[in-house]
Formats: sequence, structure tokens, C-alpha cells
Amino acid sequence: MVDYRIDRHSGVATYLQIVQQTKQALRLGLLRPGDKLPTAREVVEATAINPNTVLKAYRELEREGLVEARRGLGTFVRRSLGAAPADSPLRAELEEWAQRARAGGLERDDVAALFTAVLDKHFQGEPS
Repeated sequence: MVDYRIDRHSGVATYLQIVQQTKQALRLGLLRPGDKLPTAREVVEATAINPNTVLKAYRELEREGLVEARRGLGTFVRRSLGAAPADSPLRAELEEWAQRARAGGLERDDVAALFTAVLDKHFQGEPS
């Protein structure tokens, strides 16, 4: 199950944060085809957001073919994304790198900028 965390200061629309976090869980293998997403009520209780916001996010995921709503049953994952399991050795290396960056005095935005620059260099022309 995915545990949504809403950052009200990020500047990113709340429904998009839910969409992005769901996609991340799909990429990391934390959500798999057949898994049930939390109900809108569960998300509302955990995050104190409007139920319509949750439903908007789920409709967007459904429009993208990632989930499907089953009347009376809930919303279920239809397909996975990517192939970066949460227990990948690369994740451990990235964890170490992030710790070194933080210990070196870099702020989150600095680390994000560095990482994005490296991604852009190595993955030019590929869709994100």
C-alpha cells in the first residue's frame, strides 16, 4: 500500500502529488498489478485533503491506463512502470551519495539540481 505525503508548500497541486507518488510506487515495485489503492476516504483521513482531490488524482491515473476503478470494490493497479525495485543495489549507492551530499552542506534543492543535471546529460531525448 502507498502512504501519501502531501507537501502544502511545494507549489505542486495536491492531486499531482498523489499521481506522482503513485507513479513512483509503481516504478519502485511497491505497487504491482492487482494491488488496491487506498480508498478516497482513507487518503482523506491520512492527509486531511478534499475527497474530490483524491478522486481527481485517481481519474488521472485511470486516464493514463495505470489503474482501474471497479464499482463498489475500489481502485486497482492495472500495470507497472519502470524496473527500479526498491531493493536495488543502485538505491543503496544513491542513499550513500545523498548522505555525503547532505554531510557536505548541500541543501535538498542543490542535490536535486545536481541530480537533474546528471540525468539530463545521460538521458537526453528520452521521455521522463
